[in-house]
Amino acid sequence: MRVISYNLRKHAAAHELEQLVERWEANVLCLQEADTTALPDQIAGLKLARATERNRLGLALYYRENMFRLGDAVVLSLKRSLHDIVLRPAHERLLGVRLTDIDAGTEVIVASFHAAPLTALNSLRRHQIRAALGALDRLGPGLPMLMVGDYNYPVFKERLHERVRGAGYDLTLSDARTYTRYRFFKGHYDFATSQGLTIDDVTTLPQGSSDHLPILVRASYR
Repeated sequence: MRVISYNLRKHAAAHELEQLVERWEANVLCLQEADTTALPDQIAGLKLARATERNRLGLALYYRENMFRLGDAVVLSLKRSLHDIVLRPAHERLLGVRLTDIDAGTEVIVASFHAAPLTALNSLRRHQIRAALGALDRLGPGLPMLMVGDYNYPVFKERLHERVRGAGYDLTLSDARTYTRYRFFKGHYDFATSQGLTIDDVTTLPQGSSDHLPILVRASYR
């Protein structure tokens, strides 16, 4: 399974998606900060599974129809930061879908996640991550799961690793930093959280129009 996650920076990088999917042969595409009213139904052979509807900057997930069958989905509003309350940029911060891998004959949960911005505390983001993982577990109890996206967690990642592992999940960073906009906040922002999958690698892809670099997650079933 080859999954690309990309924060489009207020939809600015949307024009790159077709070439990105084709070049890296993705079969799932997870988006953050997308103008969901402007997204096409198809991108380079991938079909739109679901997009959020209540966000100014939303989430979306695409999948390859000849590889997966689409099942149920979950969209979740997570505990809000002051930034969310005042500016209302993103009401819904989790979008997960249940897919059936046709060739492997197994089901898998894939999700796009966008944590609260840097103005919030890490403790709030950890609360959001816990809530998101709980919702995905309810969507497909015991199924392999992959949640990718913008975690907005540049410092004290070791503590986050410990908490995620303690809950029975794996947290994987990419091979190079994924955020470059501000000098003092450059680093790894875009992660992969998984359960029941082997993460072969997480690669940071070349930068485009966004301040986030896309990541490519290669995962296989255990």
